[in-house]
Amino acid sequence: MTAPHSIMSRRSFLACSSALGLISTAAIADTAPAAKFTREDVVSKARALAKETYGLRPMVPQDWLDISYDQYKNRWFRVKDALWADTDRSYNVDFFLPGLYFPRAIQVNTVTDGVSERVPFDLSLFEKGEIAPDLSTEGNLGYSGLRLRTEQPGAPVKQKLKKTEFCVFQGASYFRAIANWCAYGLSARGLALKTADSDGEEFPEFIEFWLEAPGTNQKNIIVHALMDSPSVTGAYRFDISPGDNCIMDVDVTLFAREELSHVGIAPLTSMFLYDDTNRSRFDDFRPAVHDSEGLLIKNGNGEVLWRPLANPQHLQVSSFLDNNPSGFGLMQRSRKLSNFADLEANYHLRPSAWVEPKQDWGKGAVTLVEIPADKEIYDNIVAYWRPYTPYPAGAEIDLSYRLTWGHEPDMGLAAVGNTASGAKIFGPAGRLMKIDYDAHPLLEADPDEYDIFISSPQVETTKGILQRNPETGGLRLAFSFDPKDLDIIELRAQLRRNGAAVTEVWLYRWSS
Repeated sequence: MTAPHSIMSRRSFLACSSALGLISTAAIADTAPAAKFTREDVVSKARALAKETYGLRPMVPQDWLDISYDQYKNRWFRVKDALWADTDRSYNVDFFLPGLYFPRAIQVNTVTDGVSERVPFDLSLFEKGEIAPDLSTEGNLGYSGLRLRTEQPGAPVKQKLKKTEFCVFQGASYFRAIANWCAYGLSARGLALKTADSDGEEFPEFIEFWLEAPGTNQKNIIVHALMDSPSVTGAYRFDISPGDNCIMDVDVTLFAREELSHVGIAPLTSMFLYDDTNRSRFDDFRPAVHDSEGLLIKNGNGEVLWRPLANPQHLQVSSFLDNNPSGFGLMQRSRKLSNFADLEANYHLRPSAWVEPKQDWGKGAVTLVEIPADKEIYDNIVAYWRPYTPYPAGAEIDLSYRLTWGHEPDMGLAAVGNTASGAKIFGPAGRLMKIDYDAHPLLEADPDEYDIFISSPQVETTKGILQRNPETGGLRLAFSFDPKDLDIIELRAQLRRNGAAVTEVWLYRWSS
């Protein structure tokens, strides 16, 4: 899954800060005021950092790294003392401790009226349970991440708090968010590098954050982040608006230390263990287990593609070539508790995440990486945009996109509700594929009025049978094929009426 300090008391630090403030004011009374913080400050830091040789930041003391998972969880942040909790600002911020999976601390800053100020590390802001050991209070200590909270009408009340959580940044460049009706599920990252490459993946890290202090009734919050990695640095600006969908407008400036031959833009990371396509491999009472079940793409030609996710026996990488994509994302379409029968994980409440470029991204490919997994604790799905042309060393790259967490975008077509596969029981040997399309106004005509398009570059398929599904109100398409001795077969299907598409394009990779 995702990743997946001499100590000075808060009160003492503030007292010292006040005293230093008086000395500094007297010393610079006759000088010009300091320049106000802007995004360009982070861009400048990233630009300067890229000119330096990359070096790992210091690790926290060893005893912080040696604690167990249960011991790490046995310290928790005291929410009533969150950043801005004693003000009328519209957001509060919690912090996470370092240690265990988070060996290096980050720096957090606030920006108030244009003035940046460091947030001190304060261990006294955390409660401690019985199994939490005493830990070093000297060394390279600091926070490992942060959590955002705000008032969200309609959100479930948790811990009897007025402000509920909706977004977390923690670990490498990982972050995740939820809409006001969701439970946490898939994650996003600032950048993916060399994913599934034979020489190993590189994980850039957000090393410093700046939180712009929001006003009393401000609906959004601005978060800046500085990223560092052996091959690239970056400046990120997140304009985040929670609600029925949590919307993030992301502006990125990257500085390549070396050639970026395999870079993943706007990467999403999720978990898919099984569904009706591979149910027989798992001895589990639940019908399905996944955070996301499919990759949705709207390509530069306006074509809508749906690729059900797989948990393959061997690593799989799929590339969907495109020019200036309209969007892509990992979707969770199963929205009934009975789809999973899991009263604790609430997989039916996991959000979908949709990426929309705000400028032309040129030629490249939406890339899907599917990694074999035997347990649901592993994030084994990655999706991102891979540019066709590598970024050269020394390049400065500006990117912007919108990331929407929550509901799936409406493409105006009938969507695939479920895919299932099994051996043919009667007739010649082969495999049977079943595609259930959800009810939609475009599918209300008689099944005979639709044209069925099924194809494969490797095998011949049957023409397909289309029937009304009385339970869903949608249509069911069934067809079969004989894989013979092939290990991998690509399949494609779509329904059209009067020459116009009425369903998204279903793409499927069958593997033995």
